[in-house]
Amino acid sequence: MPDPTRRPTAGFGLFWLLCAILGLRLLSMAVLPMSDTTEPRYAETARLMAERGDWITPWFTPELPFWGKPPLAFWTQAASLKLFGVHDFAARLPSWLAMIGILWLTQKLARQQGNERLASWSGLVLASMALAFISAGAVLTDPFLALGTTLSLVSLALASRGRRVPWGWLFFAGLAIGLLAKGPLALVLVGLPVALWLPGDGRARHALRALPWRSGSLLVAALALPWYVAAELKTPGFLDYFLLGEHFRRFVDPGWAGDLYGNAHRETHGTIWLFLLWASFPWGIAGLALLVHRLCSRAGRATLRKALADDDVRLLLAAGFAPAVFFSFAGNILWTYLLPGLPFLAILITRGLLPLLDATPVRRTALALVLAVPLMLSVAGAHLALHPHKLKSAAPLIAALEALPGGSVERLYYLEDMPFSARYYSRDAARRIGRTELLAALAQAADGSPPLFIAVRRRDLDWLEQAAGTQLAVRYRGAQHILLQHNPPTPR
Repeated sequence: MPDPTRRPTAGFGLFWLLCAILGLRLLSMAVLPMSDTTEPRYAETARLMAERGDWITPWFTPELPFWGKPPLAFWTQAASLKLFGVHDFAARLPSWLAMIGILWLTQKLARQQGNERLASWSGLVLASMALAFISAGAVLTDPFLALGTTLSLVSLALASRGRRVPWGWLFFAGLAIGLLAKGPLALVLVGLPVALWLPGDGRARHALRALPWRSGSLLVAALALPWYVAAELKTPGFLDYFLLGEHFRRFVDPGWAGDLYGNAHRETHGTIWLFLLWASFPWGIAGLALLVHRLCSRAGRATLRKALADDDVRLLLAAGFAPAVFFSFAGNILWTYLLPGLPFLAILITRGLLPLLDATPVRRTALALVLAVPLMLSVAGAHLALHPHKLKSAAPLIAALEALPGGSVERLYYLEDMPFSARYYSRDAARRIGRTELLAALAQAADGSPPLFIAVRRRDLDWLEQAAGTQLAVRYRGAQHILLQHNPPTPR
């Protein structure tokens, strides 16, 4: 006979295990420098926002507005930089807090669909998925989109159970968050699961009818539209590029220039499903194993048929797989696009796992899977933090420069190309320079003037040493660049 005191104690232990996972991420995001390209690119945009006090237009460079994303993520990151100072932890903290919100909503829905045990394990499964764990401590916009879409879909699910207040209003608040985090994509990632959920026992239709559509739509307009109008007035052309270019022309016009701020990520159509296994690792593979296990027995197939008739399961399926379905025929994709579906996949996988957890071997295996990604990535992060020269980041190079006598980022030049991390860690003081301009600067350096510092790729080192002679000294070797110091001759 099961011990009635075991599960509350186990639930308490699961709570502290979740806290440990979140604590590991909090620690790693404080000690690991940002690597190119995404994190320092967004962090520099947030830094410029905080420095300029311009809360309307995010800026890609001091001269170029960033029309690629709405400002919600940059608002939170810039506010954190203003509050805590310009360093990696402050820039990453808002994503960690957004993931806390997503975890709370996930557990709230799981608790309503099942019990406290389902809620605790669903939180653990989500927190230990590869993409969720990484996103919780990275400077990205995706956690804020996922927060908005999760809030909307969880609110709709709770409203369908008769809990209209405050969840009916929070459905629209989630849409506003999504519109300010990523734009109209939020409407698609909420609307598609709802459309797939509608053919059921009527709960979805009842919930939709119960929502405060008129006042809720006014709430969305009041929260989101003012920024869109202000952004267009401040930098005309934004709406055409963001709404029409990013969301329409890039798909129908082969000659459209595409993303003006980064590189296209061309993948074969359908690759998003492989990304889903990567994003949900190790739980996506575990979920497939559970599915195969059920299909291999008559009782298991009967259980699956019963589950598919359950309106709660149908919502989880629709919400969990909607991002992968939507991006199946897109080539320009990233694995982070799948984050909005992971909360619902976590509950779905946990529902299949829960009946097996009373067996000690299964429970130990599940706990091992919970620890797999957090421990592996934390160990890898600790190794890179102790050996920063292995990172594709300007952080260790700039730290080595500032430790040198006379080392100053104002006198640092990157030959030919400068990574985003160099802009961020130098506070936009480092400069890009071409070959001709660099040789002229070296030749014109006044006798006895402060040294110049040049960051070069390995492929350019031989050329520069031959062109500049013996006046260059290697001061640092990193994964991307080598730091050279040029000392003008001392006057006699």
